[in-house]
Parts: sequence; C-alpha cells; structure tokens
Amino acid sequence: MTELLTTCLSARWPALPRVRTCITTRLGGNSQAPWDSFNLATHVGDDAEAVAANRALLTGQLGCQPAWLRQSHSTRVVAADPQQEADADASWTATPGIASAVLTADCLPLLLTTTSADRVAAAHAGWRGLADGVIENTLAALDVPGEQILAWLGPAIGPQAFEVGEDVVAAFTDQDDSAWQAFEETSNEGKYLANIYQLARMRLKAESRQHIYGGDLCTLADRKRFFSYRRDGETGRMASLIWLAD
Repeated sequence: MTELLTTCLSARWPALPRVRTCITTRLGGNSQAPWDSFNLATHVGDDAEAVAANRALLTGQLGCQPAWLRQSHSTRVVAADPQQEADADASWTATPGIASAVLTADCLPLLLTTTSADRVAAAHAGWRGLADGVIENTLAALDVPGEQILAWLGPAIGPQAFEVGEDVVAAFTDQDDSAWQAFEETSNEGKYLANIYQLARMRLKAESRQHIYGGDLCTLADRKRFFSYRRDGETGRMASLIWLAD
C-alpha cells in the first residue's frame, strides 16, 4: 500500500487559517489503470478495496472526516455527515473536523467559506448543476450576506477544451442573455467552447459574491496531475475538500 499522499493542492485565497482545504490529484494512490492511481470514487468501476485504501490514506493524513456524497448533477445541498453518503451535489458544515467533499474529473469543484471562518461548503458544479442553480442553493445554505463569502474555483475542464452543443448554450442564455460571453463559436457547426469558470463567476457575482479566486487549472490539459472524463472516458475522480480546524 502507498505510504504517502504525494500531492495535495490547497486553495489560494485569503481565508482565515482555521479554514483548511485539500484538492487531490491522481498521484500517490493504490488504483490500477485506467483509474491510476489516487482514485477516490466508488462508482467508476475501480476495485473497491483500492478505493477504500485511498480514502483511508486521505482521511488519515488530513486528520478530518470527509462527508462523501452520491452525486448526480443535482442542485441538492445537505449538511455534511461522514456517517451518511447523501444523495446531493453540495454540502456545508460548521462543525470542526468534518470535511465537505466533492468528486470531479472535469466538472467544477467550488469551495466556499465565510470571512469569519465559521461555515464552509463544497459544491460539484458541472454545466447542468450550474444552469439549474447548485451555486445559488449552496450560497443559500451558508445563509450569510454576500460580502462575507469567499469562493474558490478548483480544477475543471478549461475554456479551450470544453466543446459543447447548442443545448448547453441555451441552458444558460435562455436564463440570461449575458451568458453568451462565456461561449465561443468553433469551426464545427453547432459547437461552442464553454468557459465553465466564467459561467460560475457570473452566477456568484449575480448573488453579490465578489470575492472569487482560482479558476486557472485545466483537468484535460494536465494529464499528469488530473483525471479527465472528457479526455479519457473510463477514469478516476479527484476530491476537493474543505473543513474547519479545531
């Protein structure tokens, strides 16, 4: 079994020190190809024992208890509970030592904290969740004024790699004409490049959340560090976690 989690990124933002984050990479785990090697998802066909070993390694090194979710591109937000793998795509907590966690491999992981560091949240925001309101629901769960929220956009498929169809464009522009600025027409008829980071920023700013960081890592381009479903098809999932230290 692997002895050391070799790579764990942290959110770069001005959160108070008691707010802890970890964004895993694909490196340093027990899973074999095509899930190599630090896959943390149980639903992608990987060996269950390898996933359990990876999760145990992560939990032991972080010193917190992740609250895993069964994600389905919904907008449901729950209180983080390590004893229950809830059907939801976001969670929040005010309890030290419990980590809100989401799994991604191209979709956007969004981490949130209050400026007073008394609540944190994590959301899984693919284009469906973004269009349907997962960000708005997660912000509502934190229940504080907009100026008291910090947001960090984690590794997701970049704007030069995320080709989508007219249905995706319509999902956003039918709600807000200004969403057009997040799409670029390509030479392929009916196809556009979508900027999921920009779409998320627009949703956050519309809710008066101005303190937004991150949004500069592409999962598809960075084959060494990140899983990418769009690039590889059968593959693993990274975790983005946020919690409060005691």
